[in-house]
Amino acid sequence: MENWLSDRSRSAEASVPGGFDLTECVREPIHLLGGIQSHGTLLAVDTATGLVDTAAANTGAVLGVDAASLAGSPVTRVVAAEDLAEALGATADDDTAVALPVTAGADGHQRPFDLSAHRRDGLLVLEFEPRAEADAFGFTGFHRGLRAALTRLRSSGTVAECCDRAVREIRALTGFDRVVAYRFDEEDGPGEVVAEDVVDHWEPWLGLWFPATDIPPQARRLYRENWIRVIPDVDDVSVRLYPEVRPATGRPLDLSQSVLRTVSGFHLEYLRNIGVRSSMSVSVLRDGALWGLIACHGAAPARLSPEVRSACELFGAAFSLQLAAIEEKDRAGALLETSERTAAIAALLDGGLEESLPEHEAAVRALLHADGLVLARGGRVTTWGVPAPEPLVATLRGYATGLTPGSLWSTDRLPETLLAEAGRSPDAAEDGSAGPAGVLLIPLSGEGEFLAWTRDERPMPRQWAADPAVPVRVGPRGERLTPRGSGAVFRSVMRGRSLPWTSHDTATALELWRILTGLVLRHADALALLNEELRLTNLDLDSFAHVAAHDLKEPLRGISNAATFAIEDAAGLDPTTLRRLETMQRLAGRMDELLNSLLDYARLGRSGLRGRDVSLAEVLDAALEVAGPRLAQDGVTVLRGELPTVHADPDRLYEVLVNLLVNAAKYAGDHDHRTVRVGVETLVPPGASGPQQAVVVRDNGIGIAADQQAEVFNLFRRLHGPTERGGGTGVGLAVVKRIVERHGGRLWLESTPGVGTAFCFTLQAAPAGGSDAASAPGPADGS
Repeated sequence: MENWLSDRSRSAEASVPGGFDLTECVREPIHLLGGIQSHGTLLAVDTATGLVDTAAANTGAVLGVDAASLAGSPVTRVVAAEDLAEALGATADDDTAVALPVTAGADGHQRPFDLSAHRRDGLLVLEFEPRAEADAFGFTGFHRGLRAALTRLRSSGTVAECCDRAVREIRALTGFDRVVAYRFDEEDGPGEVVAEDVVDHWEPWLGLWFPATDIPPQARRLYRENWIRVIPDVDDVSVRLYPEVRPATGRPLDLSQSVLRTVSGFHLEYLRNIGVRSSMSVSVLRDGALWGLIACHGAAPARLSPEVRSACELFGAAFSLQLAAIEEKDRAGALLETSERTAAIAALLDGGLEESLPEHEAAVRALLHADGLVLARGGRVTTWGVPAPEPLVATLRGYATGLTPGSLWSTDRLPETLLAEAGRSPDAAEDGSAGPAGVLLIPLSGEGEFLAWTRDERPMPRQWAADPAVPVRVGPRGERLTPRGSGAVFRSVMRGRSLPWTSHDTATALELWRILTGLVLRHADALALLNEELRLTNLDLDSFAHVAAHDLKEPLRGISNAATFAIEDAAGLDPTTLRRLETMQRLAGRMDELLNSLLDYARLGRSGLRGRDVSLAEVLDAALEVAGPRLAQDGVTVLRGELPTVHADPDRLYEVLVNLLVNAAKYAGDHDHRTVRVGVETLVPPGASGPQQAVVVRDNGIGIAADQQAEVFNLFRRLHGPTERGGGTGVGLAVVKRIVERHGGRLWLESTPGVGTAFCFTLQAAPAGGSDAASAPGPADGS
């Protein structure tokens, strides 16, 4: 075998002079090589004028008129008008190619041909292959054999069985020495021989992988455009075109759909390298993508008639459809098999994903044989099993946002697929040690929420027909393509891959998504009902508070007046009675203040907001007219930052600033440089995912202890007695909180005892169209 490889290698090297540049192979415009194979000839006809635009150089020998004479003249010199009309009509759709039996040639040189026709760039491309009458096509017998082959193919129940039958049937139809089914790992990746039918004395290729460089991108594009490609003889001498460059385009004739298109020297070297004299490739497509090829090799030259090529093309299309049918059948079977188990697991999650998943995550993982589980929902991310790095979660959010309902995203090679998005290094992509290697994700909403299963890396051994990292080697004549075949096996282990996600897995995940969607919708309906009940309850409470506070003021006023009159009119009261009446008067006044505050608080729930663009500086000026004297009395200096325009209810915003400024005066520090600064800062609110602009009222007062900070916003909650720090009802900060929340914003504080306190609040983004709304926005410029 080694001697055979050496002989084959030397033969391949001798076929191409000079060095071998793989990048040149990748860049080669194989559809613009300006030549055809010599067993036929070609004419390209301008469909508007009927004049020959381009002719093969051998038209003189084949059609009786040399190329230079044909170019620019009517094509009817060599093709009958009725045959030309038939070709034009049959190719009216630019994507259509047809084969017709015709008699063509100049007077005295007429002979039968198989004519293939297609359109390209405004031209009708006619390709003539001489037909020997002795080789007339026996349609009836061949058609019977083709029908039997297709029937046997349709009986295949698995992908492996379908591929095995396909290679046997194609070899029987064509007589090639080797026929293999070659499946790509991915559309632009390497490929594996998954089925083979070969003569006994040829080495087997079954199970071998071939590097992606063996079929460069431009070749794969042509395989997607054309179902079939035939090379009758690798030693054929190409026939050039006349003119070699079309004056209309400045480029050679585009031969993308040509059946006679000449062959790249690189590919000819490749075929000689593997000991092949003739070949045929039939494309296998899945949803418009290149699934693989049926590749045929012969030890001797072999010319296939158009009928045989058409039969193989039809067989390739049927093979593609059968593969799709098998995959759909597998998916349906998987759905039927797992629907009961999926429904049982979904029932465990009926209480809500966030609440139920922690208890049942092992069962959900086992459903897809996963090593990890990730739930991103409600602004929180929870993982079980294999941890998911933060960059990966962020990337998955992006994928989930772009998915439509009822679709999913998956990969079994995460380090490769998400290298850029996840910020992974090439080393991580190779060894797969930096996290999961496979992900299957279903979206839970359009806002990037998702449930994802993850799988660990599973190293996979591969046997390559050549070292994929070194597709060329140095020989006596420089760099050449390395030999391909079992005698030159290169063994490696693929890293950074997980077990692939099967149709069973995807069907199960989608069924779980369907059930969960129903649960979520049911919970959403229940939540909407509860929210409506809560709204009505809050409305009742606001009404009750308003009415109660209003109605209580009248008897309270009577109690206060009665105590005052008793003190004024009764003479000679003993000290104890006088003290009790004064206490009653003071408490009545205190309760009146509380009821006024309660009325203000209730009014916030009963009235809507009138949002508009307003200058924060002007609102602060108005607030200082009320709070300024109190600040001056306590020796507090007001400092102002740059204050933008905001969208809010100006009256409510005024109340917020008054309350916060008065609060700063009450709790000023015991030092000489008391200040309160009002400005806008970029901060991250508690629980938020990113920074936002916030209005900040910051003082250098006594501060608030950490264990008391959550209490200051509660209604009627004071941290000091009613006679300490300027009195008050304990309602001011509760009012501030309610106003901010009515605007759709957040209120929080940052405080250090003895250093000071900062009250911060955001205002929601402006409503579309600038209409008044119950939730007003932050700075109007959005900055």
